Amino acid sequence: MGAGKTTVGQLVAGALGVPFADTDTVIEQRIGKTVQEMFVDDGEQAFRALEREVVAEHLAGHDGVLSLGGGAVLDPGTQTLLEPHRVVFLRVGLAEAVKRVGLGVGRPLLLGNVRSRVKVLLDERAPIYEGLARFIVDTDGRAPEDVAAEVVAALAALEETP
Repeated sequence: MGAGKTTVGQLVAGALGVPFADTDTVIEQRIGKTVQEMFVDDGEQAFRALEREVVAEHLAGHDGVLSLGGGAVLDPGTQTLLEPHRVVFLRVGLAEAVKRVGLGVGRPLLLGNVRSRVKVLLDERAPIYEGLARFIVDTDGRAPEDVAAEVVAALAALEETP
């Protein structure tokens, strides 16, 4: 959350000349409401089930850059589906994440004390992200264009590795 997944993903896709998809956007288009509204109306469990479905569909059929919602990788089935893919973890520190997400408006998992909620989420998720990632790119204090350039370079290096 706040790492720049969508912005950087779009820049990487543009640099590589491939399509870009964001699973949260796909979900919103499919259900006709925001992720936040789905959390309120249907609950997190219903959202996670739909998220699992959308991620699986896109991992199987999307030939480009795919941005996943921050909680998507909590699902063990999704973790398994991600294993053969070139997963990039855009790492963001606590202070930077809090600054970027502001008061958490539109982010249902940040209700209450934003800083403490972001810390809990980072502590819970970072080991999973790191375990799935082919490489990690730090985003703190960096322009999205610089982060995207590092991702493109790392992807190119993966292609060159036998």
